[in-house]
Amino acid sequence: MKDPVDRPLLFLDVDGPLLPFGEPGDRYPNHPAPDAESNNPLLARLDPALGPLLSALPCELIWATTWMHDANRSVSPLLGLPPLDVLDRPDSTDDRVDAWFGLHWKTRALVHRAAGRPFIWVDDEIGDGDREWVAANHSARALLHCVDARTGLRPSDFAVLFDWLQYTVW
Repeated sequence: MKDPVDRPLLFLDVDGPLLPFGEPGDRYPNHPAPDAESNNPLLARLDPALGPLLSALPCELIWATTWMHDANRSVSPLLGLPPLDVLDRPDSTDDRVDAWFGLHWKTRALVHRAAGRPFIWVDDEIGDGDREWVAANHSARALLHCVDARTGLRPSDFAVLFDWLQYTVW
C-alpha cells in the first residue's frame, strides 16, 4: 500500500449533497445542532450519520463548497469530522470562458489541487462540460458523482463511491 498522502481525494460539496434542498413542502428530519458555530437553520437538515460513512471512505476528504472554511466550523463538528482542507475559490480571469464551456467554478481548481492523483467530486451541480474538461485535462482516474440535491447523499451514493475506490489503484 502506498503512503496515505497518496490516497485518492474526495472533493465534497455541502449544499445539496449534505444539506438537501428538496421540493417546496418537503419535510426533512430535524437533527439538532447544538455544537455548531452557526445559526444557519439549514444545518438541521445535516444527517450526523453521514460523518461515519464519509470517514470510512479510504480517501482524503476536502471541502469543495461555497461554505469555504466555515464548513470546518459549522459542518465538520456535526459530522464528527476533523477539520478538512478547503478548495479555495480561484481568482480566475477565465470565468467567461468557463461559463461558455459550461464549467463549474470548481472544475479547474479541483483538477489543479488533485495534481495527478485520482479523485472523486461529489456535488449536485456537475455537468457534461465538467466531465469533458476533467477527462481531457486530468491523467488519473476521476469520478464526478452528481448527487440529487432534493435528497442529498443516500446509501446508494456511498455504494458507488466505495465501489469506485475499491478499483482505484493507489
